[in-house]
Amino acid sequence: MMADILFLAHRIPYPPDRGDKIRSWHMLRHLGALGRVHLACFADDAQDAAALPALRAAMGGRLGEAHVEVRRPRPAAAALALAQGKPLSLALFGSATMRGFVARLLESHDVATIFAFSSQMAQFVPAAERRFVMDFVDMDSAKFADYGARHRGPLAWLYRREARTLLDFERATAARADVSLLVSEAEAALFSARAGAGSRDIRAIGNGVDLDFYDPAGPFPILPARLRGEAPLIVFTGQMDYRPNVEAVRAFATEVMPLVRREVGEARFAIVGRKPAAAARRLDGHNGTFVTGAVDDVRSWLAAADVVVAPLGIARGIQNKILEAMAMARPVVASPAAFVGIDAEPGRDLLVADGAPAQASAVLELLRDRGHADALGAAARRRIEQGYRWERMLAPLGAIVGAPAKAAA
Repeated sequence: MMADILFLAHRIPYPPDRGDKIRSWHMLRHLGALGRVHLACFADDAQDAAALPALRAAMGGRLGEAHVEVRRPRPAAAALALAQGKPLSLALFGSATMRGFVARLLESHDVATIFAFSSQMAQFVPAAERRFVMDFVDMDSAKFADYGARHRGPLAWLYRREARTLLDFERATAARADVSLLVSEAEAALFSARAGAGSRDIRAIGNGVDLDFYDPAGPFPILPARLRGEAPLIVFTGQMDYRPNVEAVRAFATEVMPLVRREVGEARFAIVGRKPAAAARRLDGHNGTFVTGAVDDVRSWLAAADVVVAPLGIARGIQNKILEAMAMARPVVASPAAFVGIDAEPGRDLLVADGAPAQASAVLELLRDRGHADALGAAARRRIEQGYRWERMLAPLGAIVGAPAKAAA
């Protein structure tokens, strides 16, 4: 066992029901097997914060002290960011209370390593003689730069400002971190190119899949017949208050579904995910589209899907939605942006299509040829089994945080 670890996260890592929480939860649990881990994190709201007892129970006694607080409202954070010249991403998670908890914990415990998850949490890492591992996950400044290029007017200015100020912070953070982690080799290469020579050790640790949970033969509820229906079902899964997801389903419902339904008139498109934004809800009832909101078990919807789509225009890092659909042996049609970072072979493990006509053609190909769709799904499952187990992905983490060789193994 090693000395204590302090794990900082911008969102409480439990339950692992969205992309960032899936990664942070598996990392937290893996680190808990190496030594005692203390947790300091934010929550989106009181309901989110109430997950702490369940997280502690799931850690099985391997969690030390823990602090969770609800982050400040976005309007207040925006005003503070503009007044202080900071990125909104930092102002949103700024907190004297969090800073005080970290200081007291470091004074009272033998913490050898601070592990920060998501760049916002680097602001709470003091300049001290402790190992500092920064998991940026994605290069957030690049995401905001993409937003700025896709918008016009004041909103574009705000996105460009966020990209510029956040990149400065990312560079400064990477310069003082012992190791900086990104979720894919592609993201790590982009970070290295943009962060500059001041960065120290930049590495990629990818996301995995819980193959016991995402198992097409597993014990999950079958979707009721009234929802399953007999008409072809196309499914998108994701957190539906996340802008890239909203933009993706809006484009698919308004541009791709009319082309699909021209050939397969009864085809349906299910938008499956929590907290659908108003722009997503407005799609309900148009071009065979329906919006489910939160569901009891996403596996039920994946298993019922004839095709799973990931038509994102902006995507950073690894799309868990693709890995999970592939693990469930479903045929996937992904955009080039969503496919970046996925270690799979287009045409064998999934289909990659750019733009509405190409995506409609790929979906129709799978709807018309069930044999091809089934073969694609089977190949997808095999690929995930071969390369995406969490144990394999996180194997280097022990050495990265400085665990003794025996514990790291």
